[in-house]
Amino acid sequence: MQLTFKLYDPSTKEQTWKSVSVSDWVTPPPGQDGRSCKSDSFSIVHRSTSSDPTHSENYTITARVSPEISLSLNVSRPNNVSGFKVGNGPTGGFTYFGTNKEKADGYVVHRFWPRTKAVGRLIFGQGGSAQGVDSRIEEISGVGMMVHAIQGMRPNLIARTWNFCWFTGKLPASDEHNPAADTGVSGIMMEFTTTDGYGRKKGGEGGTVVNIGCVNVGDKVVVTAETQWADAVGAVNAPVVSRATHYDTVLDKDTGYQQPQKLSFTWAGPIPEAPTDMVKASLSMDVGFAETSRGLIEKVDLLAEIPAFVKTVVNVLGTRPYIYQVRVYLGHLMF
Repeated sequence: MQLTFKLYDPSTKEQTWKSVSVSDWVTPPPGQDGRSCKSDSFSIVHRSTSSDPTHSENYTITARVSPEISLSLNVSRPNNVSGFKVGNGPTGGFTYFGTNKEKADGYVVHRFWPRTKAVGRLIFGQGGSAQGVDSRIEEISGVGMMVHAIQGMRPNLIARTWNFCWFTGKLPASDEHNPAADTGVSGIMMEFTTTDGYGRKKGGEGGTVVNIGCVNVGDKVVVTAETQWADAVGAVNAPVVSRATHYDTVLDKDTGYQQPQKLSFTWAGPIPEAPTDMVKASLSMDVGFAETSRGLIEKVDLLAEIPAFVKTVVNVLGTRPYIYQVRVYLGHLMF
């Protein structure tokens, strides 16, 4: 098991990435339920109550990500903003691979809290948790999101590409969708394209696009989900739309991938309380390329961050996993 940690400071452009092998992992810890766990490096404790009447359900995360960095973070969900998954019952949130659900080749799970409050602290310094002379404490407070994700098969068999988008902001008081001043709004999208072995094919090529998303405005959560096959193009005016699109792609010689210079994310779906009323939203970004890039934080070479034994397996498979991390400083979720 690995614990990964990424910190980016937009004021200094400083980046910190840690990947730590953990041992003695237990779930649940004594006295906790199955949503809690602990190891020698971290603990995650779920609670259904808190002292904040507006945010009851929460997780407290404590971790020592390196000898120099420790963190303590409480992540809580507003009582009026529900979590979501695609599908009902205990198998809700599951995506199955293969032709037989009962004997699937594998699966992935995605379940979300679309809006959270995150409060805590980071401790820097020799010894991490020891508040010595050389220690520095950074307070954490802001809006977040949480996804419970499980990969029930080898990552290289699940997908060949991924897109992930998270937008958060506030609607201006003049917006027609704003029932109160400074209503919180967010957009989330998780999309992956399977390997050629899954789904229908076109011209001998396969790969199925699976997309899960949501738009959250105030206490309303509109869930979107869409599957696009290799031999079919999704209708522009489909009743439910959840799509990530790349434009003006250019070959990135560092990675061998086609890097987009522009991106768009589109959501459309019915409001749960009024199924005849639809919400449509879109987010467009011009991120540039290479020396003209706007917002590219880092191209993360995962082979440089994972344990040696995993790296050996990935190298044998010929996979070159990179993550393009982009931060857009100015953006608008258009309705």
